[in-house]
Amino acid sequence: MMRLCVIPGDGIGQEVVPSAVRVLEKLLPGLEVTEAEAGWECFRRQGTSVPETTLQQMRECGAGLFGAVSSPSWQVEGYRSAILALRQSLQLNVNLRPVRSWPRISPRSDVDLLILRENSEGLYIGREYMQQSGNLAIAEAHISRQASEDIARRAVEVAVLRTSRRVTLVHKANVLPLTCGLFRDSCRRVLEEAGLRDIVDERLVDVAALQLIECPEEFDLLVTTNLFGDILSDLASHWSGGLGMAPSLNWGQGIALAEPVHGSAPDIAGTGKANPLAAILSSALLLRYHWHAGALADQLEGAVERLLAEISIAEMGGETTQRIEQELLLRL
Repeated sequence: MMRLCVIPGDGIGQEVVPSAVRVLEKLLPGLEVTEAEAGWECFRRQGTSVPETTLQQMRECGAGLFGAVSSPSWQVEGYRSAILALRQSLQLNVNLRPVRSWPRISPRSDVDLLILRENSEGLYIGREYMQQSGNLAIAEAHISRQASEDIARRAVEVAVLRTSRRVTLVHKANVLPLTCGLFRDSCRRVLEEAGLRDIVDERLVDVAALQLIECPEEFDLLVTTNLFGDILSDLASHWSGGLGMAPSLNWGQGIALAEPVHGSAPDIAGTGKANPLAAILSSALLLRYHWHAGALADQLEGAVERLLAEISIAEMGGETTQRIEQELLLRL
């Protein structure tokens, strides 16, 4: 039996996640769902953004769907971003972010790429400190051979599933030869040993950013570090309709947490205007990569494609969340 830990989080997460769960339940009638807490509001109530009970529920279920988090942009004593805490505590060391063209909302029709982002290291370890009496701020970036090899092994798995024509390592080793150099060399070795030598290439991150705008159709599978992956995937989401349509999967060993990339959108929370498709497409990633139910993932993504071809989301107004869910259920 498949089990799912549902963590709506803050803002529109409370609206889009229930829609995604109802869609999943139609595809998986026996799905066992349990709900847990995490986020800024959870911190305000309990003094922690991710309670230990939530981590335990995630471990027991092995799969989760997270909504959104409202993080303050200033330092709050004792607060730690809920999604970063979940990723690090559960060792969700790979982040998978697909970008594809969708009918009517995409600027072009020929984009189908996937960015694999290392999810546990780099600058996101959060080690910052001050020196020189507060006149110098320093942030550490950690890159390990183990984490780099881990994401490369996942890249091999994804490349086989996608029948990838190209795997692009993205780095800045010309400026950071130790950290980015270790990442590049470790990844390349794993990919080449897996027999992918002929389709592996490299890009400096600034060149990759330019080419993702100029010629996104030339990319297939990109593999990169934490910060670069965060920025490039947000940039590339332009081709799939923006962050409001961007799904992702935080991927560990035997455990995965699906997560729409968009934020908590407090300006529209509670209005019914939130688009649940990023959360729904994130659940499709759970189906495909964690539960190995590729046919169901195809069915769900196909229903989304038909919906977008037939109905204008821009015209739904204050009934967007409910209307999209209803229309999608009709097409499954």
